[in-house]
Amino acid sequence: MSSPADVLVVGASAAGLATVEALRRKGYSGRVTVLGAEAHLPYDRPPLSKQVLAGDWEPERARLRPPDALSSLDAEFLLGDSAVSLDAATRTVRTAAGRVLTAEAVVIATGLRPRTLPGQENLAGVHVLRTLDDTLALRADVWPGSRVVVVGDGVLGSEIAATLSAMGARVTLTGPQPAPMAMQFGPLAAGLLARLHTERGVELRLGTATIGLVGKNGRIAGVQLADGTVLPADVVVVAFGAAPVTEWLSGSGLRCDNGVVCDSRCRAADGIYAAGDVARWHHETFDSLLRLENRTNATEQAVAVAGNILGEDRPYAPVPYFWTNQFDARIHVHGLLPADAEVSIVDGSPEDRRFVADYRVDGELVGVLGWNMPKQARQRRADIARVLTPSG
Repeated sequence: MSSPADVLVVGASAAGLATVEALRRKGYSGRVTVLGAEAHLPYDRPPLSKQVLAGDWEPERARLRPPDALSSLDAEFLLGDSAVSLDAATRTVRTAAGRVLTAEAVVIATGLRPRTLPGQENLAGVHVLRTLDDTLALRADVWPGSRVVVVGDGVLGSEIAATLSAMGARVTLTGPQPAPMAMQFGPLAAGLLARLHTERGVELRLGTATIGLVGKNGRIAGVQLADGTVLPADVVVVAFGAAPVTEWLSGSGLRCDNGVVCDSRCRAADGIYAAGDVARWHHETFDSLLRLENRTNATEQAVAVAGNILGEDRPYAPVPYFWTNQFDARIHVHGLLPADAEVSIVDGSPEDRRFVADYRVDGELVGVLGWNMPKQARQRRADIARVLTPSG
């Protein structure tokens, strides 16, 4: 299989940039174009809810690469212009600014869009956190002692709550789960995370869904819960999930269902691939479609996509991995943590806030969680990999 004459990457994201870098590392010398909806050069998203939000980092520090490193890739970056349509048959992308871009290979790396609550766009003081501009707007709107309600008890909401609390805000974290990140961690680690947040001053109002916002004179005044409670708020952060950015693919000929549906090579159609948060691909080990929303997957999947564009023809079947930093907790997860897993502590102690937990299903190790023990957790990754490696 010959390499394509040109590659168009739609999305100047971590996955998009990693695709370009992997193509060049693998010796690809054809034309590469990167289309980005944001005006910013590619930047890293994990620091947005932590170091950048806290003001510990200036925005430039979140850049994935300095301008000279980007120049060395010999790629054309078209920033501040979003894709509005794709013709999969001709691999032609049209943009909001009227550009018409065609390439022999197209990589979709458009990421996610935050979900929102009805009416929030009409109220000042209500924020989401996905982009660098979102983070800076939120940082400017919070002050020590301000009442902040974070709607969303997953990883992003929990990180935002921890960061804003450490900044001196009076934070309330709300969501339907019994503890922060209960669905991701299970009761043991999530219960410990709940205690940590409470100890650090975060008020937990969990187990009840948010049904609406309360405004006064055009600004947020409170958050209404399903049980009738109204939580007073000077600032609200809506962080209860995000949806893959696939609206622009309507009528493209691609299958979109909770992401761009791909085969095991991350291929959505002939000459069209997807990488990162937007990609939902066939994981051969699990024999099912999988979509992962984390920074590590964005990079690893991009490398796989670059290889398959160049004819390597290899399935992408990683051991899933993600991490989160909240207060002084550094939590690393390798593999899967199913709700029905049997959990056992194999190193350290939860009481000491340093431990490794195994997650087993039918006696088989399927996941590992490390709490302030990243090296020890990573060492057990190989045991998971043996279970999750495709045969043949």
